This record gives sequence, C-alpha cells and structure tokens, in this order.
Amino acid sequence: MKIFPAIDIKDKKCVRLVKGDFNNKTEYEISPVEQAGKYKEHGFKNLHIIDLDGALIGEIVNLNIIQEIVGKYNLKVEIGGGIRNIDGIKKYIDAGVEKVILGSAAIKDKNFLKEACDKFPNKIALGLDARAGYLSVSGWKENSNQLTLDYLKEVNEYGVSRLIYTDINRDGMKQSPNFDETLKVAEISNCPVIISGGVSSIDDIKKAKSLNNIEGIIVGKAIYDGDIKLEELVKEDA
Repeated sequence: MKIFPAIDIKDKKCVRLVKGDFNNKTEYEISPVEQAGKYKEHGFKNLHIIDLDGALIGEIVNLNIIQEIVGKYNLKVEIGGGIRNIDGIKKYIDAGVEKVILGSAAIKDKNFLKEACDKFPNKIALGLDARAGYLSVSGWKENSNQLTLDYLKEVNEYGVSRLIYTDINRDGMKQSPNFDETLKVAEISNCPVIISGGVSSIDDIKKAKSLNNIEGIIVGKAIYDGDIKLEELVKEDA
C-alpha cells in the first residue's frame, strides 16, 4: 500500500487545517520544498499536495513550488486545489506530476471530468470530499446537494485512474479515518481508492492495509505534530 505524506500550501507555507476550516489552521516553519525534501530523504516515493490558495480562489497559484519539488526530488506527486480547466491540468502534467486531482470543478461539471479523463488518460484523480454523506466543493466552503455514492455511480465509467475520499469531519482531527464510508466508496469504485482524513497512528495504516480496493493512505497532521514518526511510517510504504 502506498503512503502519501501530505503538504498543504497556503501563503507559500506548509499548513494544516482542522475540518477544512481556514480560520482554524496551524502554520509550520518548514517550507513546502524543504518538507518534500524531508519526505524524500526518509525514502517515501509518493506525495500528496494541495494548493489551498488555489482551492480558495479557483485557479492555480503555486505552480512554481510544485515545479521545484518535482524537479528536485523525483517524487510521484498528486496535486489538487484550484484546477478548473483543461489548461490548468496541462500545466501540472507538463510540470511532471503523476496525477492531477479534480474536485469542485468535476463535481459541478461532470462533462469536464469526462473530457479530462479522455484527454489525459491515467493522469486524473477524482477528489471526493464528503460531510455526512454529501459532497463539499470550493475549498470545502460549499456543501453540494449531491450524495457521494450517487455521484460516483454517475461518473464511474469515465476513466478516472484514482479516487481520493476524504471525510471532512475527520480531517485534521486525528480521530482515525472514516473506514466505513471509505469502504462503501471502494466497493463501488471502478478505480483504486486513497483514504484521507483523520489518520492518527500506525494502527490506522495497518487497518487500511487489510481493506480491498485501497491503493493508499494520506497522512498529514499526525506527521507534523509528531504522533507518527517518519521512520515508522516509511516501513509501511510499499
């Protein structure tokens, strides 16, 4: 199973939010590029990055930081946040990222998701961020009236190569991921699923490893706060 250490970028800094709340954030002294270097040094191969500035305003903001990380460290990067058109996807793919995560734009416009999957085969990841079963959009500031599972059934044949499922109420809380809801998603998804939100310990990683159709797990706040040591975590990375 793949481990995806997380980097969330806001104002050129690494930050962590609690339940996606921009007013409830912790800033860390280390820069995103330095943090990526730290993950590379420990032997991680994959990286999950969210451009929170981009998510807030609906356009790409931190392309130069992503270019530097990919160019320096040769990590397999998945990137999301503010990608609302084909041109934005192309910029990131030209920068060398492995997967581009589409969230709000794909939920608001299913045709955009289909076009992206057709144009960039095996490069599109779908980010489904849910609160109480319903999808949230626009940096988690808006709730849609779409049920997660209903939406997934509608787009399941489009050719998405990876699905990232986040329970917003668990995100940044370190109370363990919502395995039950993630499993419901994994059972019907045509592509492998990444678990996101709430990882608190190595036990969460071990539990995730025992589940079907789970490709990996994203770990964020538990790393920054020192609850999970990178030396331990990298041993679980396969």
